[in-house]
Amino acid sequence: MRVAVIRFPGTNGDLDVAHVLNRVVGLRADVVWHGKFEGEGYDAVVIPGGFSYGDWLRAGAIASRSPALKEIREMASDGKPILGICNGFQILVESGLLPGALLPNDPPRFMARWVRVKVLNTKTPFTAMYNDGEVASMPIAHGEGRYYIDNTISVNAVFTYHGENPNGSINSIAGVASGDGNVVGLMPHPERASEDALVPRGHGKGGLKLWLSLKESLSRGW
Repeated sequence: MRVAVIRFPGTNGDLDVAHVLNRVVGLRADVVWHGKFEGEGYDAVVIPGGFSYGDWLRAGAIASRSPALKEIREMASDGKPILGICNGFQILVESGLLPGALLPNDPPRFMARWVRVKVLNTKTPFTAMYNDGEVASMPIAHGEGRYYIDNTISVNAVFTYHGENPNGSINSIAGVASGDGNVVGLMPHPERASEDALVPRGHGKGGLKLWLSLKESLSRGW
């Protein structure tokens, strides 16, 4: 089972994601330059966090025009799991693979801290091993993470911030999925919450189940 981790200019979470997939979870993960990415041979894609193209125009706007997104759209239409983390979430929204928009934080500043998120949807390849309503700890690190959508009834929310809403997201939404559930984006960083050495006191490895869910889902033929 092979996962592509896409690298854009300014991406900084690619090696962390690949490390967790390869060394912690036991999947095969390749870090692939966006200009050379071809979907054939890959079972899933992760677009990690960072500041692609320096967040010029809007976070994720330029990267969403990369030829890699054509390949990713085709994989998404075939039902393959696609995950966007932080800037990756922004790219998926800008490309139209996920609904809504990600706006500057309210209050308008960069935020880097641990938060708790509640799992609302366990019927995605990235949440299958969580319990409904489970609360998990993960860190955030973003300046444009305030999720907004006109019609909140139609959105397939997967994660919401629990206890406090750090960035002003509508309905405290921290992550959403496509209608079919195979495309998921979230602002928190699960790859930074998957090993004991990275988790501060009072928090758990809230991101590990996301990667284990992907492994289990792929093994079952998702």
